[in-house]
Amino acid sequence: MNRHTRKNVLNLATGVAVAAMAAVVFLPAAQAAPGTVTSNVNVRSGPGTNFAVVDTARRGQQVDVQQCQGSWCYISKPGPDGWVSANYLSASGGPVNPSQPGLSFGFSVGPGGPNVNIGVGSPRPPVVAPVPVQDVCFYDGSRYRGASFCMSPGESIPDLGQWGDRISSLQNDGGYSVQVCSESRFRNCRTYTTSAAQLGDFDDYIISIRVR
Repeated sequence: MNRHTRKNVLNLATGVAVAAMAAVVFLPAAQAAPGTVTSNVNVRSGPGTNFAVVDTARRGQQVDVQQCQGSWCYISKPGPDGWVSANYLSASGGPVNPSQPGLSFGFSVGPGGPNVNIGVGSPRPPVVAPVPVQDVCFYDGSRYRGASFCMSPGESIPDLGQWGDRISSLQNDGGYSVQVCSESRFRNCRTYTTSAAQLGDFDDYIISIRVR
């Protein structure tokens, strides 16, 4: 093979590799479906509550749903992307089936792999989803401002670590029993059943929390 032929073969191979890489990079964006966050919810690194929290999605925020697995969906948004429970998402203004959220967003699996069919084919019957459980969210500023994290009913943190002595307000739209304590392992506590824009003498004085 002469030099000119080898150069043409190399250029062809490089072009094929670049095209393949582009297909891999841009495929998820082509498959994204629009969704809306229905309540403040933790964004996690994997599809389950045992995965780390990487961010918080806000109620009313518009997101791109990339894929769904079980009752969890991977969303793309400003800030860190990640997984959220399908209970906290709506599709085209309607509820999402929490057991098969992919159907609500038009995800299906065909011979060629995953694809999106939005508004194609026979209309699906309406899905009536249960009312989502609202998380309790904690903020490092008064009046629900600043950095935040959220907890679901039944969760507890015996030692807040880097969040210790930082919380100044809490949003409790679900009316749960929220116990905030000035010492680790739930000692010297106060209980809230509503939201609190300011925490008074517990401002920046919380070390452990549990939500019931």
